[in-house]
Amino acid sequence: MTSAEFDQAVDAVGKLTDDPGNDTKLRLYALYKQATTGDVDGKRPGFTNPVGRAKYDAWAKLEGTSSDQAEADYIAEVGKLTGA
Repeated sequence: MTSAEFDQAVDAVGKLTDDPGNDTKLRLYALYKQATTGDVDGKRPGFTNPVGRAKYDAWAKLEGTSSDQAEADYIAEVGKLTGA
């Protein structure tokens, strides 16, 4: 159900040469998951898994966002990184 533009943006992220930083990577992760899976489910990881916890929290902030909106936001975010 993903659009070609979304697929191109996902591909572009894999080809980035500069590290966009943890905040941006978390936002992209959350938008990708929201677009492809929907609202977060499952248990929040414990304090012994800070990376998993950060990912879960970033995704949970997008709860209720439609997959179409998450796709559009992801494409826009990648556009900022690539200058497209």
